[in-house]
Amino acid sequence: QVHLVESGGELVRPGGSLRLSCVASGDVRVINTMGWYRQAPGKQRELVASIHVSRRITNYADSVKGRFTISRDNAKNTVSLQMNSLKPEDTAVYYCNADLGYSGTVYLGDYWGQGTQVTVSS
Repeated sequence: QVHLVESGGELVRPGGSLRLSCVASGDVRVINTMGWYRQAPGKQRELVASIHVSRRITNYADSVKGRFTISRDNAKNTVSLQMNSLKPEDTAVYYCNADLGYSGTVYLGDYWGQGTQVTVSS
C-alpha cells in the first residue's frame, strides 16, 4: 500500500507561480513512476508531468512544457511540481499519482492522492 498526500494548491493570479508537493508513505519501494495529473470541470483527467523515480526520466504535457518542472526527492519520498507563468486554463484539481509499473507483462497498478485545487484567476 502507498499513501499519497498533496499540498500547495491555492488561488493565484495569471502569470503567477505555485509549487505543489506530494509526499508518499507506505511501501514506497514499489513505486516506478510518480506523476501529476489534473482534472478541470467537465474534462477528463490528463497527465501533466511524470518522473521515473530511479532513472529521472521526465515527461510533460505539451501545454505545460517550458512552464512546469517536476522533480523528486527520494530521500524524502516527495515529488514536486513547480508551476510558473500560470494561465487560467491551468485551473483544475491536481492529483498525485504513484505508478507501480509492470512485473513482466503484469501491470501492478497505481495509487492516487486526494487532489489539491489550483485556481488561476484575476
